[in-house]
Amino acid sequence: MLPRIDSIKQIRQKIGITQKKLATMTGVSTSMINQIESGRSQPSYDTAKKIFESLAKLEGESSSHTAGDFCSKDIVKLKPTNTLHDAIKKMHQLSISQIPVFNNSDVVGVISEDGIVKHLVDLGEAELKKAKLADTMDPVPPIVDFDTPANVLVPLIRYSKCILVSKKSKIVGIITASDTLKMME
Repeated sequence: MLPRIDSIKQIRQKIGITQKKLATMTGVSTSMINQIESGRSQPSYDTAKKIFESLAKLEGESSSHTAGDFCSKDIVKLKPTNTLHDAIKKMHQLSISQIPVFNNSDVVGVISEDGIVKHLVDLGEAELKKAKLADTMDPVPPIVDFDTPANVLVPLIRYSKCILVSKKSKIVGIITASDTLKMME
């Protein structure tokens, strides 16, 4: 899925490039870029894809921060055999909204407040507390490398509860929506 077409101008200006440079990079005329940005023309899917790929490439080059700069290194972990009651207790205790689920050193899923609320409707409160995480967790969240440019993380966090950060194939950190706000500081 591509970002919204009306975000092209904002991204281009944030990176600090001209319409002409974007046009040259994508093989589209400057006039077409202008028309797309002003809403007078709708690009084809392929053209929009080229534009967003070019912008993402430039954004990556302009970002000096990485996932490793923003991730929390203290990862709270649960096991598939833990209960939802364990997860709820730990979330309240630590004021967090999601916890990755690990089977030894392998991440196998994530449990989140949203996921718990969904299961509450299906199971009821008494059954929910006894339910094992293995039966109620969401799929494994995205995992990015420690050196992934930070600006790649914001679109990713919109579609997942959290992002795990790895270094040399080992999970070393977690990024949540609140961590991405640090990028704005």
